[in-house]
Amino acid sequence: MPLQHLFIIYLIGTLIVFLPAFGFYKLFQKAGAPTWKAFVPFYNTWVMQELAQRPKHWVFWQLIPVGGWFISMGIFIEFVKIFGKFSFLHHAAASLLAPFYFPYIANRKDTKFIGAEAARKHKKSGTREWIDAAVFAIVAATLIRLFIFEAYTIPTGSMEKSLLVNDFLFVSKLSYGPRVPNTPLSIPFIHNYIPGIGNKSYSQAIKLPYIRWWQQPVKRGDAVVFNFPAGDTVIHADNFESADPYYAIKRRAALGSPRDIDILNNPSLYPVVEHPADKTDNYIKRCVGIAGDTLQVINGDVYINGIKQQTPVNSARKYLVEVKDNVTLDEGGLKEMGMMMNPGDFDPQSRSMYTLNMTVAEKALLEKSSLVKKIEPLIDNEPRPYDLFPYDTLHKWAVDNYGKIWIPKKGDTLTLTPTDYPVYERAIRNYEHNDFYMKDGKFFLNGKEVTSYTFKMDYYWMMGDNRHNSQDSRFWGFVPEDRVVGKAWLIWFSWDKGPRWNRLFRFVK
Repeated sequence: MPLQHLFIIYLIGTLIVFLPAFGFYKLFQKAGAPTWKAFVPFYNTWVMQELAQRPKHWVFWQLIPVGGWFISMGIFIEFVKIFGKFSFLHHAAASLLAPFYFPYIANRKDTKFIGAEAARKHKKSGTREWIDAAVFAIVAATLIRLFIFEAYTIPTGSMEKSLLVNDFLFVSKLSYGPRVPNTPLSIPFIHNYIPGIGNKSYSQAIKLPYIRWWQQPVKRGDAVVFNFPAGDTVIHADNFESADPYYAIKRRAALGSPRDIDILNNPSLYPVVEHPADKTDNYIKRCVGIAGDTLQVINGDVYINGIKQQTPVNSARKYLVEVKDNVTLDEGGLKEMGMMMNPGDFDPQSRSMYTLNMTVAEKALLEKSSLVKKIEPLIDNEPRPYDLFPYDTLHKWAVDNYGKIWIPKKGDTLTLTPTDYPVYERAIRNYEHNDFYMKDGKFFLNGKEVTSYTFKMDYYWMMGDNRHNSQDSRFWGFVPEDRVVGKAWLIWFSWDKGPRWNRLFRFVK
């Protein structure tokens, strides 16, 4: 963790125990303690524990990064009890509104010191016990979700056959370092919309810059959960959001698509919504290129810095399979052979030709059988300049023949050229928050003409293991480090018309 981040953490912790001091000193006076001690951060909480006759080692737990903030709140709650404040509202105000609450109660005539013994005699109702337990559980679960791990469900088949639809994962936040939320004011356990209502689940009244503690880089080959980079602006309607991205609709509309023009001209039916970086939809893909790499896809194989990369074990791609005379393939027979046939993996072309979506191991299994004459990889070599990133006619790339493309690295400088401009302009403008544009072959950054740009963040290239059925970096470009959520760690449950028992408690590879 950078020293400036550690400094901010302890500064916040110090302010938590110092700002209420103007209320503490009067309460100390009522309790018979020297008032000056109220203004000494952390020593004041030591005095509170003495007066409340609570364990003094709690004071030292306040030094735990982030978690110590909540220990301070617990000390405040124990402190107000010795002044006869036992209600849930008093305790909520003591923990969440301490700078305002303590001066308020300190100046009230009915606030009297009753002592630790009288406080211990107070008995909570059964309902209050349940409320306190629920609040504690919500706070603890929220901290775990923010900083340690988060549950995630695979929504689509883009990672098959490594990860299947309705695999339930734990995603490790510690693998790359926990990210401080950009929008801390949000409803716990809800990502960006309130279910059943559709309103945003967060407020941007408070916005924090990108901060990641104990940062570690994403490694090539990791299965990564991240916030969809092109999901900062979406159409909030069924079958849209990140499934049909707003920017893709804008491109199709610019090419004259009547459907997409109609969508953009009807904001009441298709409202456009903007999300901060940490509230865009979550995606999961495999990192195939890290910051500083030069990536190229040749006939479906990924090359990094000119070196062919090993295909993930369970990565699937499409093959054209020709069977022998009088042989018929069907999904049931293929499953009996040990092949995993998911929806869309089996597509008959004729009596003797089939398209199969298979892993390398499944291909080898079929080759060893006596059923086939020939198996050839299907290569999608059709240039798609307005579907594939960077959406121009200069880069006539295809799904299976893509690049070369350099992945930006923090601190590295790019010499700007008209050819590279469409590749990097979104990263420079949107992700790194610059006013950046090209005019008459010249480049302007924040009002000044420039010939190069030095990147502020690391970027990554993500691709689905199901290479022919994946909306990934080939379609929307780089993933900046501030969008990285965590590493897919463990499959804790899986469901397909019933539990898939053989997938439970598998580590994600």
